[in-house]
Amino acid sequence: MTPRDEVLSRIRAALGSPPADGPGTDASPPPAPGYRTLGGRDEARRLDLLAERLADYRAAVRRTTRAELAATVGAALAERGVRRMVMPPGLDLLLVLRALPSGVDVIIDDDLSPQDLDGLDGVITGAAVAIAETGTIVLDGSPDQGRRAITLVPDYHLCIVRADQVVELVPEAIGRLDPGSGRPLTWISGPSATSDIELSRVEGVHGPRTLEVILVEPG
Repeated sequence: MTPRDEVLSRIRAALGSPPADGPGTDASPPPAPGYRTLGGRDEARRLDLLAERLADYRAAVRRTTRAELAATVGAALAERGVRRMVMPPGLDLLLVLRALPSGVDVIIDDDLSPQDLDGLDGVITGAAVAIAETGTIVLDGSPDQGRRAITLVPDYHLCIVRADQVVELVPEAIGRLDPGSGRPLTWISGPSATSDIELSRVEGVHGPRTLEVILVEPG
């Protein structure tokens, strides 16, 4: 068996596909590995794990309740010292307006140009789902998340994640996404960073230099 045949055999085994006929084909592929598709942590432990993973990736994490969400958003923006923020048209405008510190303007995205976005201090969005085990937040372009551009160009991304959007494993997250939406997905594991050049970490190369996540817990 060639290395190529072995790789294809393992893929077929993982997918549950019958082996293909032909020379060099293994008629008895190895059994598929036991992939975990469902996590066993309760909500509290999922949130703890997500917060821990996000912190490992150098993201800032704030934990709050729905009743305190506006105050928490306001505190984050005040500490950041922003003056102009962009938000997608589907995000809760009333919530954001109540949260804005004095002197901060919010701009609803209406196909703003990259140059316009680059002149703003940051973006506020929701999320589609978050994965505790990998510390990943997934955006699917829904109205509360908006276009990919608004979360890639500004230097600061404030993302609001509800407790009921947090799953434990990647397969659980994929199961929540709509494969027929046709919208691009953005998978975020911490602020944008690369170590390609001399293994020196540089942040803000392919997206926001600063990621701040607000976890909205029950209560």
